[in-house]
Amino acid sequence: MSPSTPSSAFSALFHHTPSLESFLGSARRAALSEAPILILGEPGTGRSTLARGLHAISGRSQGPLVEVDISAIPCTLFESELFGFRAGAFTGAELSVDGRVERARGGSLLLDHVEDIPQDAQPKLLRILAEKRFAPLGGQDRIADVRFLGIASEDLPERVTQGSFRQDLFYRLEVATLRLPPLRERRSDLEFLTDFFLGDLEQRFGTDSLEVTPGAQSWMQEYSWPGNLRELRNVLERALITQGAGPLDPPCPDRREGRPEPLHEVEKRQILRALAYTRGHQGKAAKLLGISRKTLWEKRRRYEIP
Repeated sequence: MSPSTPSSAFSALFHHTPSLESFLGSARRAALSEAPILILGEPGTGRSTLARGLHAISGRSQGPLVEVDISAIPCTLFESELFGFRAGAFTGAELSVDGRVERARGGSLLLDHVEDIPQDAQPKLLRILAEKRFAPLGGQDRIADVRFLGIASEDLPERVTQGSFRQDLFYRLEVATLRLPPLRERRSDLEFLTDFFLGDLEQRFGTDSLEVTPGAQSWMQEYSWPGNLRELRNVLERALITQGAGPLDPPCPDRREGRPEPLHEVEKRQILRALAYTRGHQGKAAKLLGISRKTLWEKRRRYEIP
């Protein structure tokens, strides 16, 4: 079930996700246009996977996809990284070097952390979007044959209001805006997404029939998932690495540290785990827990465990 290409990742992770069925139609229409696409959302919601998938199903799919993590580029180097430079443009520039815009010619340029674009460089990026032209440092104007994909935090419009991000640049980028909701707003997708990531882990670790215990399924539905899809995947992978075979019983991240859980919650979860491990065999589960079958039966009735 592990996706092998951006296009298949787009299809697998979004096409069959229940809450995103209507979203997908808008995403595909945006992909098939030449308009810039701005993807808003919290980190870990799948923004990069979506952006790569949009490129893969676009008319520019045969061209390169060049990704730029703006937050990782020092402000002083941003323009040379994006636009390139000609030999002699500055001290130490002995050779001409193409920037990311030129390397993405005929394809797409994916800008991650759009909100971090230096203010001094924003007018030049605006020119590319408005006129399809740019100039390397120390060089002549060139045609920018590139389609822009942008990833930004949900507070980008607020930054425009505050004046830290140019309003005209924002309007150029937001022609087609897609917002990926956080996982806490998509609880109906949790079962599908868990199966999706378990399938990927099965292929990566050479195992099969991975599943999570009923106890884990219970807290997963209640947890707020601040790290979104990335946190869900990490929780499952950590459980597989630490627990090995058998139904996975990852602890709730909220409970790994801090205030202890009530004993009845711990006991109920361990009973569910034992029953899942023994495939419902009461005698084996009781032995595993170190209690009698009668005690186990009484505790199951108390906790309403079928």
